[in-house]
Amino acid sequence: MFRKAKPLAPRVRLVWADGGYTGPALAAWLKETSSWELAVVKRTELHAFKVLPRRWVVERTFGWFMKWRCLNRHHARKPETVENDLCLVMTKLMLRRLAAQKVAA
Repeated sequence: MFRKAKPLAPRVRLVWADGGYTGPALAAWLKETSSWELAVVKRTELHAFKVLPRRWVVERTFGWFMKWRCLNRHHARKPETVENDLCLVMTKLMLRRLAAQKVAA
């Protein structure tokens, strides 16, 4: 995924990851292959709810995806189809935002 994303996102410098990706191997590989830095967001308390920095962005995005039937129900048989659906949904979301900004301006 990172190899595909690098040419599409040349301005990206930092990638956030869940605490499960702790360890030097992924960070070193990511730096070597794409020159991106890896920032792991770790929990401080195990059984207490606490809003973690940047974690809400991922959760919110997954929430947006669940509003779309093509992503909410797993109808696709191929991973490429799901990838295309994600691209279409994000394109529609971004177009709505850009259109709303243009109208408000």
